[in-house]
Amino acid sequence: MADGTATRRPAKSLTAAFVRTAKTPGKYFDGHGLFLKVDAAGARRWVQRIVIRGKRVEMGLGSADLVTLAEAREAAHENRKVARAGGDPLRAKREAEAVPTFAEATRIVYDINRPSWRNPKHAAQFLSTLETYAFPRIGQMSVADVTAADVEAILAPIWRTKAETARRVRQRIGKVMKLAMKRKWRADDPSAVSGEELGRHSTSQTPRKALPYSDVPAFLAAVRQSKATGATKLAMELLVLTAARSGEIRLARWDEIDLANATWTIPAQRMKAGREHRVPLSDRAVTVLRDAQRLADESGLVFPGTRYGKPLSDATLQKLTRELGFDVHVHGFRSTFRVWAQERSTAPREVAEMALAHVVKNKVEAAYARSDLFDLRRRLMETWAAAATAAMADVVRVA
Repeated sequence: MADGTATRRPAKSLTAAFVRTAKTPGKYFDGHGLFLKVDAAGARRWVQRIVIRGKRVEMGLGSADLVTLAEAREAAHENRKVARAGGDPLRAKREAEAVPTFAEATRIVYDINRPSWRNPKHAAQFLSTLETYAFPRIGQMSVADVTAADVEAILAPIWRTKAETARRVRQRIGKVMKLAMKRKWRADDPSAVSGEELGRHSTSQTPRKALPYSDVPAFLAAVRQSKATGATKLAMELLVLTAARSGEIRLARWDEIDLANATWTIPAQRMKAGREHRVPLSDRAVTVLRDAQRLADESGLVFPGTRYGKPLSDATLQKLTRELGFDVHVHGFRSTFRVWAQERSTAPREVAEMALAHVVKNKVEAAYARSDLFDLRRRLMETWAAAATAAMADVVRVA
């Protein structure tokens, strides 16, 4: 294999370690038509040789820097199934890579999520609200061309008078944009419109229930003693320790985690604000992640669900809090952390806000916010971990 010759190999002959380190130009076969191609510059990409409707062709399956060996094998397997059934996976790939309109992207999101939406009314409302409020302006636009100004124009007429509807429209536009970012149709999420541009709602929204910070140690103790799966318990604890959003935790991948430097780098496409966010990991958070390594599979997910390749669901974490008798919302732990930081530490406001990955809304303040205050945040999160996992400590100075 090391000489780069293009000889056929047995099925699944490559290893993840070899794929990561392969540098010698050549073709390295994995079986069933799948091979790793290393070019003269050292770039590595996946290619599949496949017979489609009697014609032998080669399909690119992506860069090996972005597509794991397991993912390449799964894609190759699916392509062979489609081809054997008389389909054309190459054409399907080309169509999938074409940038759709916002309306088309909306229906893709709808089709993907409809099987998991238990409430038919919710599924219907997802489409109807966007058809009513978003489609007239951006429905026929390429999903790549929608701007924040377009989203503001959609929300402005209902922002004050139909606050809850406006919130849901923005959330659902965001869901479509997250798919667009995931599929590389665009690089940002224009739905992250600040309320400052739209003005205050005329009606207040009910905040999500949060746990008093003095009860967090008892909550985490109950989590550890629960009968939930190992992944669920560890994900819940890391959510509390990092004050991260549920989706950021559930979709976390091992290639984002640097345990040696105790840092978790969340890519921009998975952040609400659409920009990369570094999370300093406390000693306890690192321990949680090392425990999670024992559960790791080839999916690359830090917290895999019960179905291979699928992450834990948000409902799983919320269900755990209810089963343990805590009347709180999973997202509320961010509020718990924020109140603790305000009342039990001397961390400056901007440090706590940066820890929550909040966008600085004041334009003048934002212009001077060049640093992500990482070292100060590391000290704050270490103190928070100690408070969350033991008896509450006295106020500790972090800056």
